[in-house]
Amino acid sequence: MAHLALSSSITYKWTFNVFLSFHGEDTRLGFTSHLYRSLRQSGIHAFLDDEFIRIGENITPALFEAIQKSRIAIIVFSENYANSTFCLQELEKILECFKEESRLIYPVFYYVDPSELRRPRGSYAEALARLEKRFKDNKHKVEKWRLALSQAAELKGCHLKPKYISSLFSSSLS
Repeated sequence: MAHLALSSSITYKWTFNVFLSFHGEDTRLGFTSHLYRSLRQSGIHAFLDDEFIRIGENITPALFEAIQKSRIAIIVFSENYANSTFCLQELEKILECFKEESRLIYPVFYYVDPSELRRPRGSYAEALARLEKRFKDNKHKVEKWRLALSQAAELKGCHLKPKYISSLFSSSLS
């Protein structure tokens, strides 16, 4: 009788379980660092740019490679997310890669209402207006970012509001 030999080592194409996309100045030292620490303590291998990109390394190719090698993307949309072309390029790449391979994208709306991304207003409208002026010779680029923001806003995710955040911290301290 023939026996099937099962390998005890399974090869996965994922280097990271989770890729974290966020605007550093808004959430790096607060929400995102706590999220990253919680993921790591739970045994989840997450990509955080300052830990995995070496000094002197070109940021964009390294980020894009990490996105491609991640199974899940958590995007933390904060007030200034759209002010960063790096964040918008990441978002565009995440949507592109993840649509092709049906991976999970989990948006976190951190003190931002998803409707601000769908039909830009507030800080998102201001950021996109500045980008339109900056990229006046390449309006197509800004339109792609606008579409990416709108598509991301349609995804089911977590909407964190100031009252909700406050109650989380006050109940954990009691």
